[in-house]
Amino acid sequence: MKGAFFLGNREFEVRDMEKRPLAADEVRIRVMACGVCGTDVHIYHGEAGSAEVTPPVVLGHEYAGIVEEVGADVKGLAPGDHVAVDPNIYCGACTPCRDGKKQFCEHLQALGVTRDGGFAQYSAAPAAQCFKLAPELPFEAGAMAEPLACCLHGIDAAGIRPGSTVCVIGGGAIGLLMVQLARLSGAAKVILSEPVELRRSAGLSVGADLAVDPLREDLSARVREAAGKSGADVVIECVGNTAATRSAFETAGFGATVLLFSVPAPTATVPLPLFDVYKKELAIRGSFINPDTHLRAVELLSAGRINVEPLITHTFGIGEMEQAIKMQMGGESIKVMVLPNKR
Repeated sequence: MKGAFFLGNREFEVRDMEKRPLAADEVRIRVMACGVCGTDVHIYHGEAGSAEVTPPVVLGHEYAGIVEEVGADVKGLAPGDHVAVDPNIYCGACTPCRDGKKQFCEHLQALGVTRDGGFAQYSAAPAAQCFKLAPELPFEAGAMAEPLACCLHGIDAAGIRPGSTVCVIGGGAIGLLMVQLARLSGAAKVILSEPVELRRSAGLSVGADLAVDPLREDLSARVREAAGKSGADVVIECVGNTAATRSAFETAGFGATVLLFSVPAPTATVPLPLFDVYKKELAIRGSFINPDTHLRAVELLSAGRINVEPLITHTFGIGEMEQAIKMQMGGESIKVMVLPNKR
């Protein structure tokens, strides 16, 4: 089998890999699709992932494929099953795990971050991390389960109520998933802020009521006009730069929740408008990975309640990792997929 190893210093190398023997609780997956995440981009540039990265390692934590072999103690999965993988592995014994906050696990491991992941033709994964997909669901859609699961954790924190006005800042893959989840949560109006026309069009196609170019229009004014009140009830920031974060506070209405969902650079800061937080009674929330939301994500995808087809714009082979990373960084893409077994 072949895998694309990240060597550090913005380098990948495709290497032959041995199919190691499975542990009794593991399955071997033929990886059919693996998404390139913003976290992969951060790691590529030498920044932190969800856990410490030690090259050489096979990245790729958003993946789906076909079970080819199961360990001796595995029940509920069989060769031929289509699965999506939850990459985050918690110890279950540390204080955060025992306190119901396992996303802060002191010994967190993650497939595609601390362990070899999905940018390879095959992956060995604990069976407990695998979730069955509907057989008819395309593997590229199945690979979106992990980012969708992360979005669900954020949506839970955002507290959208039926009838809310929601503003999503950033129309990348995460923002477009948030648009759809806001709709499913009962939002009466969903407004997308995104400067790239391709992404604004995609946003409208998946349920946004209004798509605003913040470089050409006054976003806050458009949100107030659409909401018919002081601003959005919920603002979900999905970009990770200071301009987007500032606009999140500017578009928030009285009593709003501002969800800072994006993965910023570790050293990123932004001045906090303290008077606005005070006067508007703003609630500021963060969101980290996907504790206990992967099954819900798989069920939404398998039921066809989330449309990911407009989001997946480019595919590459594992010998094209640098191109895939750079394409994910560019405005001409939304979601880039790597197909490790592509012929």
